[in-house]
Formats: sequence, structure tokens, C-alpha cells
Amino acid sequence: MREQGARLSWELVEVTGPSMAPTLLHGDWLLIQRVSSGSELVREGDVVVLRHPLQQDLLIVKRAVERREGGWWVLGDNAFVENDSRDFGTVPDDLVLARARARFRPPRELQRSVAGVASWAASCVRPLRPDRSFSRRLRAR
Repeated sequence: MREQGARLSWELVEVTGPSMAPTLLHGDWLLIQRVSSGSELVREGDVVVLRHPLQQDLLIVKRAVERREGGWWVLGDNAFVENDSRDFGTVPDDLVLARARARFRPPRELQRSVAGVASWAASCVRPLRPDRSFSRRLRAR
């Protein structure tokens, strides 16, 4: 995601890496809404874009699982990737930049049949809503 002097409230950003699979896959695009502070508009279960607390030039996408003292506890949906709060602790509000609102999944290959195009079209754009049951499962670990 690129930084600009004049910030837009809505942007499209590309996902790289496997940490949010299966919710987000490498190559997916996100429609994000910028927030002025990490607590504004962010709720438990939301997918958020944030600055990595230990490497602040790196932007990452995680799920805001729980509000704790000092900020948000964030986890990736992929249990096998641990580059999240299990490594770096809570994320301060000022490092939470945006909330993801929708996911666009570009076609992985050229679709040659009407059924293939229809199947892709039915699943290519999805709103990202907080999945309450998912965040409860993560806290129970």
C-alpha cells in the first residue's frame, strides 16, 4: 500500500503473502477505508491494515481479534503463519491505518466456459464482515 500526502478515505490495495488464507489469498485486492485512529470504526473481528510494530515501513493485513490494554490484539487467519500479535504483542491505535471493507479476487486463469465465468463472477467480490465466531475461536486457544 502506498502512502500519500493527501490521504484518501477509500483505497484499493493488493494482498501479498499467505497469513490471511483462506479469507484472503495472495493476489487478492482489498477495498479499504482509512481510519484516523485505531479505535475509530474498528470492531472485534474486522480485517485491518496496519504498520508492523517492529518494522514500521512494512504494512500488514490482520484480523483485529480483541481490544486490550495498549491497543489491538491482531492475528492472521492462517494458523501456520505467526507474524502477528503472538510475536509482537498488542498493536497501538496509531499503527492501525485502515479497515478492509471488501475483497476482490481476480481470476486465476482465463475462463473459457460460461459456467466458469459465472462461478468466478459469483465469488470474486465479497464484503468483509467481522466473523464473530472466528474471533471467539481464536481467543479460546
